[in-house]
Amino acid sequence: MSESHIVITGGAGFLGSHLCDRLIEAGDEVICLDNFFTGSRKNIEHLLPNPRFELVRHDVVEPIHLEVNQIYNLACPASPIHYQYNPVKTVKTSVLGSLHMLGLAKRVRARILQASTSEVYGDPTEHPQKESYWGHVNPVGIRSCYDEGKRISETLMMDYHRQNQVDVRIARIFNTYGPRMSLQDGRVVSNFIVQALSNEPITIYGDGSQTRSFCYVSDLIEGLCRLMNTEGLTGPVNIGNPNEITILELAETIIGLTGSRSPVVRHPLPQDDPIQRQPDISLAHEALGWQPLVSLREGLSATIAYFDRVLTVKDRRAT
Repeated sequence: MSESHIVITGGAGFLGSHLCDRLIEAGDEVICLDNFFTGSRKNIEHLLPNPRFELVRHDVVEPIHLEVNQIYNLACPASPIHYQYNPVKTVKTSVLGSLHMLGLAKRVRARILQASTSEVYGDPTEHPQKESYWGHVNPVGIRSCYDEGKRISETLMMDYHRQNQVDVRIARIFNTYGPRMSLQDGRVVSNFIVQALSNEPITIYGDGSQTRSFCYVSDLIEGLCRLMNTEGLTGPVNIGNPNEITILELAETIIGLTGSRSPVVRHPLPQDDPIQRQPDISLAHEALGWQPLVSLREGLSATIAYFDRVLTVKDRRAT
């Protein structure tokens, strides 16, 4: 078996497809698993002719038998619109998906990386958020299917490590953006860009003073790969950009970069929407030698260009 035979669950999704690209470029053999609930064949169709790439349509709530050395477990809808569409399935994806991938890792002695999330911190009372912070999460709210599902997946990772000596990695991923985000993703960067390019009202929830920290996708993928290939780092590691910005500032930046005529409109803040989100990336910097390199304006410009192309193609097909 190759020293670089890798499976990526959710491999046709936004992050998964970029990870597939990165690993194929590095010369690895990649199996992409996806049930295409939020993933898209278009994201990985350019890889299909490559003999080192294999696409398998599979839902991780069901077990699968493979021979691999590394597992990146990215399968789970990550935007509120998608994970709240079928919250029970979201929990099953996090819990059963993690159990099945951990069972696979145990059987074939593979290293496994769990794509966790900053949402494990909930609406944080600590700022910025360190890995040692246990979080402030509502276990019965509309977001809890995702928040608590990811918290349980972290629990399973550590219990398999302690009980069965499975070699685990946990990445707490903060807001990430870039090309291949879906038009219907429902996340703030994609929403704002699509609205701005269409000169439609830009929708802000609350007064826009809530903050987020946005990491460009290439920086995030670099962090995941470094974490997977660093020895002995089993506990959670924050991967994100610590440069904090308010949602209103983000809207104004996107309006400026697109030259949009969009007005800003405000709606009530959704239940349990975090007021602040900023990673402390000291551990990633020290242990992985990692820090984000792409500025927000640079990353937004590349993402705007992507959405502009997608919308142009969509408009042509409609006429």
